[in-house]
Amino acid sequence: MRDRSAFIQKETRLLPVPHTPEICLHVADEAVDLWKRTEEELAELGLPPPFWAFAWAGGQALARYLLDHPETVRGKRILDFASGSGLVGIAAMKAGAAHVDATDIDAFAIEAIGLNANANKVVVNAFEGDWIGRHENWDVICAGDVCYERDMAERVTDWLFECAQQGALILIGDPGRSYLPHARLRELADYQVPVTRALEDAEVKRTKVWTFA
Repeated sequence: MRDRSAFIQKETRLLPVPHTPEICLHVADEAVDLWKRTEEELAELGLPPPFWAFAWAGGQALARYLLDHPETVRGKRILDFASGSGLVGIAAMKAGAAHVDATDIDAFAIEAIGLNANANKVVVNAFEGDWIGRHENWDVICAGDVCYERDMAERVTDWLFECAQQGALILIGDPGRSYLPHARLRELADYQVPVTRALEDAEVKRTKVWTFA
């Protein structure tokens, strides 16, 4: 296996995030092309899409919310769940968080989180694995774009509800995915977020930040 860091830096560009230009990420221009090159890099088929190479709407909304409401995370322990690029965790650190953990199931994402954190001069602790069900005394848990598949949405939101009952503030960024449990949530913010047309079939997505009611 070749070096993931070198691959990411070769196949992406460091650019400002449209909805949070205070933050720069290593992002890809072409989703499908990068996906194919990622498969070739590991010499195997069936890898997940390179979610880490794009600033998804839910993450952008969460990042904007944290930067605009730094009191939400200032001095606190944060989990950026299903982090992808690390955007939300980076925003939390810039907003004054004391400590940020970021987790993802994709090893490339873990590498990208480190590169992106370094590029933004913050420290984000990245961990590979499925952390659904864990309870580590985080004060705030952020989850962006996690409700696009029924089974995953149910697992994630049930776990997040448990964390909320134990005292954590839950923040969910979502651009209208099919399986968001609206009845259990309360809206905190509403944004018009620039996105990649190749991924979303739109150039702007209305995206909201939610917490449990």
